[in-house]
Amino acid sequence: MTSGDDTIGAADTEAEAGRGSAARRSWALEGYDFKEVIGKGGMGEVVLARDTRMERDVAIKRMLSEAPSAESEARFLREAKIQATLDHPSIVPVHELGADENGRPYFVMKRLVGTTLQAKLDGGAPMRPLLRALVDVCQAVDRAHSYGIVHRDLKPSNIMLGDYGEVYVLDWGVARVIGDRGPVADLSLASPSDDGTKTGQMLGTPGYMAPEQMLGQDVVGPPADVYALGAILFEILAGVTLHPRGHEAIPSTLSNAEIEPSKRALDRQVPPELDQLCKAALETSVALRPTARVLGDGIQHYLDGDRDLERRRELAAVELDGAHRAFSNNDRANAMRHAGRASYLDPANSDAAELASRLVLEVPAELPPEIESRLAQEEVRQMRARSGRAIPAFLAFFVFLGFAPLLGVESWSSLLFVTLAMTGHLVLSYVSWKIRPLPIAVYVGYQAFVLFAFSRFAGPMVFTPVLACGILMSFTSISYVNDRPWLIIGWTVGAMLIPNAAEYLGLAGESWHLGAEGIVSYGTVFVHGNAVDRIGVIAGNIACVVAIGMFARGIARDRRIAQRSLFAQAWHLEQLLPKTRTMP
Repeated sequence: MTSGDDTIGAADTEAEAGRGSAARRSWALEGYDFKEVIGKGGMGEVVLARDTRMERDVAIKRMLSEAPSAESEARFLREAKIQATLDHPSIVPVHELGADENGRPYFVMKRLVGTTLQAKLDGGAPMRPLLRALVDVCQAVDRAHSYGIVHRDLKPSNIMLGDYGEVYVLDWGVARVIGDRGPVADLSLASPSDDGTKTGQMLGTPGYMAPEQMLGQDVVGPPADVYALGAILFEILAGVTLHPRGHEAIPSTLSNAEIEPSKRALDRQVPPELDQLCKAALETSVALRPTARVLGDGIQHYLDGDRDLERRRELAAVELDGAHRAFSNNDRANAMRHAGRASYLDPANSDAAELASRLVLEVPAELPPEIESRLAQEEVRQMRARSGRAIPAFLAFFVFLGFAPLLGVESWSSLLFVTLAMTGHLVLSYVSWKIRPLPIAVYVGYQAFVLFAFSRFAGPMVFTPVLACGILMSFTSISYVNDRPWLIIGWTVGAMLIPNAAEYLGLAGESWHLGAEGIVSYGTVFVHGNAVDRIGVIAGNIACVVAIGMFARGIARDRRIAQRSLFAQAWHLEQLLPKTRTMP
């Protein structure tokens, strides 16, 4: 009953190699040629054999004990009779039941070739084939329940998926008979202690056992199997087990925590119908769990695409209520998730569409941290782009230096001072563009220094105001500066007063005066009064204004591109929802 390394047997089955020859020496049955042991459990082992009469491979289960107790033997025989009696395509058929020459019972079964559901889950198999297999399991379990038989050890390793689409429920060794319906009434299936266990004894596999089964309650019926089926469905949907493996599963199961697969696996798209169906199967209240038939039918309806519209509307209403609660608590992320699920469940729900549209199109006063982080990243990108645009303007200054001798330099020290200031600005712009943006304090402070140095060309009344406007246009686009109007006003007042204060204190040469002829402005770098000087002033002003104009164009273009992108995204999102509103 194996394929590759997968072994199938009782609750704690494990592969055991190298015992084939020992099995043939220690045991012989007429008509069977024994091969290797392919599975072993607490009560018996399964041996691969060749049916020499029918020329086929079979699996023979026999008891391990040389002198089994009457109760163990009755329990072994009951397992064989249960399998034979249920007669379902997903329950391994029993060909023969008998006793060997020493009186030890055995039964012959169909030899299975395939892979366990556990191996499929561990290998990351697609969800839909596993769901189809689980439907067959639910039907087989429902068949058993109709006869008054509870499996009590359903788990992925006890479900075999054949190579040709077959599905089998294995290991009925701990099954319990709770009634005498159907063919069971004609069979002696009960052991001396009814099911081979004592009241209060925990029997099954932690992690898939229902809470009432884990507590060892005397009445463990079909709902216990439904809980195990729900745990298997949970694992298929969420990709992880419902409870931790091993002994840690016991407190987890008894905590009565009802967990939906979608809440455990946020990165997986769990269908809402199966999410709720799984939650129902895992109810702590036995009376609230569906039957195995209802569970299987629900999964099949999903696979067939036959989704109950009324149920979807009810689920949508629950999701919409959660969306409104989250929105009122300013939890926009969960509000959007709930509203999106409500719209998915009930596309005609105008309230869900209205709330989803509102969340998409309206900007909250306080943005979530994720958005703030993305905005910060975008602002860094824009600051680097602006620094790159400023480089050509500063390079133009050095082109201008080539014509300096024609203008008649009066103070080479002043020209050197301005040149160093512009060189520093060029270097800082390059660093901000290619390496990392400068701190705001460095950026704002150095801009004021450049403005002061530039005032030496033609005084604080000619080039300086135009350059100040360009600088203001640049750094007021930074959100940190834009959010602090006092910083903008303070920088402007300070930057315009620094040149005048320096002249008043005698730290810089006088560059303007107010006389009868009006305001007279003159730089400290070049000789005044010649025709070339006049041409330089005009050309310099034109170049300065053009450079600032192109810089302003770049900022406006970025804003327009961002606005178009935002509106395009909003429009596309609106197409996902019913037409309840128009674009603003």
